[in-house]
Amino acid sequence: MPFRNRADAGRRLAGALERFWSRNPVILALPRGGVPVGYEVARALGAPLDIMVVRKLGAPGHEELAVGAIAPGAVYVDRSIVRQLGVTQAYLEHVAAVEARELARRELAYRAGRPPLQVEGRTAILIDDGLATGATVRAAVESLRLRRPALVVVAAPVGAPETVARLQDVADEVVCLETPPDFRAVSLAYDDFAPTLDSEVVRCLAAADKGG
Repeated sequence: MPFRNRADAGRRLAGALERFWSRNPVILALPRGGVPVGYEVARALGAPLDIMVVRKLGAPGHEELAVGAIAPGAVYVDRSIVRQLGVTQAYLEHVAAVEARELARRELAYRAGRPPLQVEGRTAILIDDGLATGATVRAAVESLRLRRPALVVVAAPVGAPETVARLQDVADEVVCLETPPDFRAVSLAYDDFAPTLDSEVVRCLAAADKGG
């Protein structure tokens, strides 16, 4: 059953995450699309909302194809794809440097001076609007581990079955509502998959801060 939009997906995902309510959760959403989903989960669980800024490392000439991703303090490279495409180390270092600058810019823009939430000893629920290759989420999990949460849960409304299975190796738990065997793209699970704007990310974070 398709989701009407990201807010609808977030409300439905919250139902599958209710059991973490008593485990001191903190919601960390991947900008941009994961934020409106994460906002609904945070509101339903009465949990704080923060962002986990991650940047995809796109393949040469095919930027939408992820060969890896970076997050604060972590770099993930999909070595199998790198070998298949013949991607050089020099290219990886170049694209990582470019994306690191964009990551820093987005951190400043979205946080508006707010420090990252403390996750040490807490249940960190990492949320995106869908799991396609899983590269960005893997980098996010590696970054989160550095902050010593008690538990890392990856959650999304929809995902590729093979990606969900692989993420079980890096997260303590993966919660995904829909894993269609013929998965082709995250967008196909939504009636409305309009791009999430930076202003919406900031608005969700501000509303969560006010408990709304």
